[in-house]
Amino acid sequence: MLPEPVTLVFAALAVLFAGFVRGFSGFGFSMIVVISLSVVFKPAEIVPTILLLEVTASLWLLPGIWRDINWYSLRWLMAGVLVGTPVGVAALANIPAKPMQIAIAFVVIVLVLMLWRGIPKTVMPGRATTIVTGVISGIVNGGAAIGGPPVILYYFSSPAAAGVSRASLIFFFFSTDVIASLLCTSQGLMRLTNIYLAGIFLVPMIIGVSFGSRAFSQADPESFRKKIMLLLIAISIMIIVKATLIS
Repeated sequence: MLPEPVTLVFAALAVLFAGFVRGFSGFGFSMIVVISLSVVFKPAEIVPTILLLEVTASLWLLPGIWRDINWYSLRWLMAGVLVGTPVGVAALANIPAKPMQIAIAFVVIVLVLMLWRGIPKTVMPGRATTIVTGVISGIVNGGAAIGGPPVILYYFSSPAAAGVSRASLIFFFFSTDVIASLLCTSQGLMRLTNIYLAGIFLVPMIIGVSFGSRAFSQADPESFRKKIMLLLIAISIMIIVKATLIS
């Protein structure tokens, strides 16, 4: 059934803003949209739709960032994710998801504040650290559906250039979103309604992503890192609010 016009306008504005954040930083779209639209849509309606939009946003961005992707780190991150995700899924059966989400969000805030004060990194993390980061991301993604922060912190606490960090994150989330979309489809969760809603929100998302990409191209690298840290804190607070106030 077609949502009310007011609902569609509200959702389109949320997608527009989330698209801008995604285009600028390379992440943040899903969490912003989930929190914004969970008050007007059921999770089964919006989550598969967001996955479709995320994949589309990544495809829109990939041609412009392909040469900046750090393939070496991504290879070992994804290996870790494949190991950690089943562990997180198993934990989900025994540990309530909301307390886990709140705990992870608080840890992310503390780590971001430590990075803000300055933890000098002169070389990229080695293979072992990269795999461990991927495992942690897989565990928290499987157990609490917020596997992004460990990988975001991995890149933005490293000496990698802002463009390399952003490009690598875009491809990382593209990979995980494709896997999640295929799983949703195999479980019968991807329906015509999701495709229909994705089509409605496609235009505002692309407009937002385009303006966000333009803002990134004009951003100072140091200023960009600080904005990323502020965004991580904001998203962590949103996670805490969602976990405590929104059923």
